[in-house]
Amino acid sequence: MTQVRTKPRTPTPRQAARRKAPVDRLLDPAFFKALCDPTRARMVACLVKCGVPCTVSAIAGCCDVDLSVVSRHLKILETGGVLSKIKKGREVVYTVRADDLAHRLRALAAEIEVGCAGCGCPGTGSKTGCCPA
Repeated sequence: MTQVRTKPRTPTPRQAARRKAPVDRLLDPAFFKALCDPTRARMVACLVKCGVPCTVSAIAGCCDVDLSVVSRHLKILETGGVLSKIKKGREVVYTVRADDLAHRLRALAAEIEVGCAGCGCPGTGSKTGCCPA
């Protein structure tokens, strides 16, 4: 008698790691590096609350950080895709890429929910899977 598998096999963690998925693109290290520093997080929060593009000196005043340090942090935030820089004459103003930031975080949350739907992660309701409880 031949056995027929009706349910697809759950991939092992190693097989899952080799498979390409949107979550790989969304978990961009430069993006999370930009947000992981407390000073940079404060700077982003300050720009979000302000609601308008701000100069480097305005951001430095808001966050109680030396001007040279602010410039370095702003460069990391820009490289990570969190801020955009606009040159206005001799001044440079920064603004939060709010739509991109919100879209990226929502897409990442959706991918995590899809990926963990049947793997047994705490809170998903499944009893089997690859994730340790």
